[in-house]
Amino acid sequence: MAKRFEVIPSQIVFGAALLAAGAAFGQGPDAAAAQRGGTLFLQQCSFCHGRDAGGGEDGPDLTRSKLVAGDRGGDRIAPVIRNGRVEHGMPRFNLSEEEMAGVVAFIHAQKTLAESQKGGRRGVDPSDLQTGNAEAGRQYFNGAGKCATCHSASGDLAGLATRLEGLKLEERMLYPRGAKARVTVTPAQGGQVTGELAYQDEFTVGMKDSAGHYRSWRTRDIRYTVDDPAQAHVELLAKYTDQDIHNLMAYLQTLR
Repeated sequence: MAKRFEVIPSQIVFGAALLAAGAAFGQGPDAAAAQRGGTLFLQQCSFCHGRDAGGGEDGPDLTRSKLVAGDRGGDRIAPVIRNGRVEHGMPRFNLSEEEMAGVVAFIHAQKTLAESQKGGRRGVDPSDLQTGNAEAGRQYFNGAGKCATCHSASGDLAGLATRLEGLKLEERMLYPRGAKARVTVTPAQGGQVTGELAYQDEFTVGMKDSAGHYRSWRTRDIRYTVDDPAQAHVELLAKYTDQDIHNLMAYLQTLR
């Protein structure tokens, strides 16, 4: 009996991406480089940026990137790959000149392919999210939304729109990540303890105290309060109108 092989859909997708990368350059060295670079891109970059460079788990869509659009022969892409963007979670990569040329060629080939395709767009342009009224958004920020009770346009949000734009900014506004909750525990016996909330369910509360040690208590043995800065965002989700979101986004995009 002939041996059967399972074909994984993701392999088909990536195989098509490699073929398209070569086709984007026709025949010759660039096509071969793009196909070699595609294999390396799959191994090193696809988890964040997607198998076809169209965006993934955390990384942006490189086919719509301004940096890629302005790149000439790797002059902008290569420094980012070599130096990383550690503050955004992107590590440094030590690639040879040949490997770098391949990855750059693959990214450009995928950009060419994406631009040639007909039909709906895969992403959201920042301009798509600039339909609101910035002044109305400012009033909502300082008034009904109560955003100003926790945030300041000249403080923690200063320069926000230079760090985030478009969909990234809207996602941070609606579903903030990385906000650290604080918990204060008052045991039946002993003094009050405050620290960073590390765990919470119906039966247990855990924290990282000021010394960095993990401590936990049974909820039935203590009184406790949680100060979660993201909770206000959660509560606003049920109150926002579409216009509130559009206006607030328009205002946040003025904070440069």
